[in-house]
Amino acid sequence: MNPHLLTPLLITALVLLGLYRRARRIFGRQAVVPGRLYTTAGVLGVLGVLLLSGLWRDSTLLVALLGGVLCGAVLAQIALRYTHFEATPQGRFYTPHAYIGLVVLALFVGRLLFRFLTVYGSARAPLQAPLQTRGDPLAFYRHSPLTLAIFGLLIGYYVLYNLGVLSRTRSIAELPPGETPT
Repeated sequence: MNPHLLTPLLITALVLLGLYRRARRIFGRQAVVPGRLYTTAGVLGVLGVLLLSGLWRDSTLLVALLGGVLCGAVLAQIALRYTHFEATPQGRFYTPHAYIGLVVLALFVGRLLFRFLTVYGSARAPLQAPLQTRGDPLAFYRHSPLTLAIFGLLIGYYVLYNLGVLSRTRSIAELPPGETPT
């Protein structure tokens, strides 16, 4: 095997595994695993803060990221409204609204594929970039704020949705068995 292909193949395999695991959690009844939900919300929250701290000087990218986070927050609130929560003797469970989760995943996958095809089609472009953009980690997003907006949507959606699932399932666990929340 060509050693130059090994890294892209490993990265592709990890991305596909992550997408598969995410897609599997969109459908059907899910057990509430607080550690996983807190970890996802925490990692994405920290990543969002790091991105935000790097964007203070560029208003276009800042607006794209914050607009995406706001849209994600709205989608998370809608998704929480349509998510079914239950507490059983076996534990706490939730059934996510499949269509909203599917839309969020489709936006991410669609943009990922678009960026991959764009970058793959012009693989020599980074080598021909002007010297002033080399070494700038945000140069990639300056030409495509939509990618940053979709990433903001993912951050806003998953952080608020995971925290909302934890909050709502904690409150239903305190209800008597068989009673549903209002």
